[in-house]
Amino acid sequence: MLCNFATKFLVNACTRSIVRINSAATMTSLPNNMSTVYPDRLKGKVAVVTASTDGIGFAIAKRLALEGASVVVSSRKQTNVDRAVKELKDLKLENVRGTVCHVGKEDDRTNLLKLTKEEFGGIDILVSNAAVNPYFGPVLDTPEEAWDKIFDINVKSTFFLAKETVPYLQERGGGSIVLVASIAGFLPINFLGAYSISKTAILGLTKALSHTISGEGIRVNGIAPGIIETKFSSALTENEDVLQKNLSSVSMGRVGKPEECAGAVAFLCSEDASYITGENIVIAGGQPSRM
Repeated sequence: MLCNFATKFLVNACTRSIVRINSAATMTSLPNNMSTVYPDRLKGKVAVVTASTDGIGFAIAKRLALEGASVVVSSRKQTNVDRAVKELKDLKLENVRGTVCHVGKEDDRTNLLKLTKEEFGGIDILVSNAAVNPYFGPVLDTPEEAWDKIFDINVKSTFFLAKETVPYLQERGGGSIVLVASIAGFLPINFLGAYSISKTAILGLTKALSHTISGEGIRVNGIAPGIIETKFSSALTENEDVLQKNLSSVSMGRVGKPEECAGAVAFLCSEDASYITGENIVIAGGQPSRM
């Protein structure tokens, strides 16, 4: 009997491998062979991505669009929105729109969600990426106004945007929410104390939301990027001594790319992750990630 089971297991495994090989013709490789796009994996889905005109947010918006989703990008500045939309449409990604949205303003959040429904008929995916860090220095010296701004945008606004998106997801019979945390949420980064604490809160928010709404077909997950090559992380990457010190804890010994975060988000938003909720995927090249 054990032999028969092993035989069936091997046959099934080989069959799955053949299916993957035969499906390769429908996949598209990203530059530098960093990842593989599945063009129809998110076909028919509608995604909202905040802070998505640059860096990780833009890479996520681009990846979701490449995989078939209709996407609404947003930023606080119209010029950035226009540039991002043009760049995506230049790639023949026509189902892309953009709007100004300061996530700390309720009216802006409301308009973002309403515009998305008006343009594409509903919302299936929310990726909350907006975050700020107005202070770089010892945590004990962090001024009160910096604490207020960091928690207002990084935590409070993230919660309210997710809450306000839930009714739209319910209209579609479910959906996916992805909150962008940080490796700093697991292991606080020197001179980024308040920011690190806010990202620890996002790890908790992901768990709390998933327990509340996953029974309604809405999955809530997160990603925790490590040192990624973006303008936002330039304070950690521009100075060679600082960079090398930070990379000393990175097993892979290099800085990550925004596209490496985008692939994980596309997976979490897809049916491939249909039984995953309340989880955080750490994308940090092997940096320690346990509290």
